[in-house]
Amino acid sequence: MPDWSRFAEIVSGSRRFALTSHVRPDCDALGSELALAAILEKLGKEVVICNASDVPPNYGFLDPTGKLRQLGVDMDAKELEPYEVLIILDTSAWAQLGAMGEVVRNTSMRKLVIDHHIGGDDLGAELFKDTHAEATGRIVVEAADALGVALTPEIAQCAFAALATDTGWFRFSSTSAETLLLAARLVAAGADPSQLYKDLYEEETLGRLKLTGSTLAKATCELDGRLIYTWIEQSDFEAASALPSDSEDLINTLLSVGGTQAAFILVEQSTGGFKASFRSRCDLDCNQLAAQFGGGGHKKAAGAFIDGTLQSARDRILDAMRTIMQ
Repeated sequence: MPDWSRFAEIVSGSRRFALTSHVRPDCDALGSELALAAILEKLGKEVVICNASDVPPNYGFLDPTGKLRQLGVDMDAKELEPYEVLIILDTSAWAQLGAMGEVVRNTSMRKLVIDHHIGGDDLGAELFKDTHAEATGRIVVEAADALGVALTPEIAQCAFAALATDTGWFRFSSTSAETLLLAARLVAAGADPSQLYKDLYEEETLGRLKLTGSTLAKATCELDGRLIYTWIEQSDFEAASALPSDSEDLINTLLSVGGTQAAFILVEQSTGGFKASFRSRCDLDCNQLAAQFGGGGHKKAAGAFIDGTLQSARDRILDAMRTIMQ
């Protein structure tokens, strides 16, 4: 469990904080950043959020005041130099930091990590990790408690978005009684689940709808239906007029097929290579599987980046999963 007395000591002794997270940030990453920024601001701290990636358009509603900045677009690395503490949220892996990795390597700032993933690298940071937490958003709420900051509607809304999305809107096996108690507490503090659900899942674009159709049309089963997979190439994004962020969560739809126990999806990146995402609802450990390809995550959900062609990436993953599942 995180040493919250140590965290409170660091926060008390510092005035200026920079926050960052992984590339292609999801709702847990962004919600956790925004919630923590609001917590620190309640204490009178100066806070900036700077990520290597832009905010996916479907998550823009989380940041109505424009706190989220992109390195090299809205903010230069030199502008971060006056800050005293750099807090990295929802990852502790070099490969997931993108261009912010150089900032993390070269900064003189004190570095902290707030994360719930099992794997990670040595970022030269003090760790405030809880691998049993269902979302980084939970750890951020615990940070608020440790700092004596009451939950405002702004903090609660962002934390609820992080918690709800990383548990698949409370349907994943990571959801526990404690998860629902925390959700209730956030609602009592001002989170609005119905509006969040509408913003997250009922504002689809035609591009995402078309991409979903073409991706699911390629779904393929193996091992008597226990394994299901699909892929997205750059040409698929172009044909659907879809954005890279439109591929998020499609892997979870694959597991809606009866009899499936594990799934993976390969998404071609604009810079080459493929992002692989893995899901399991059996004994297959996705974190260990992803580690074979230099990635990581959780037992039931993990990811990795794989160089090479679609065929080679698909064959490598299929060989590994067949070995595990047969």
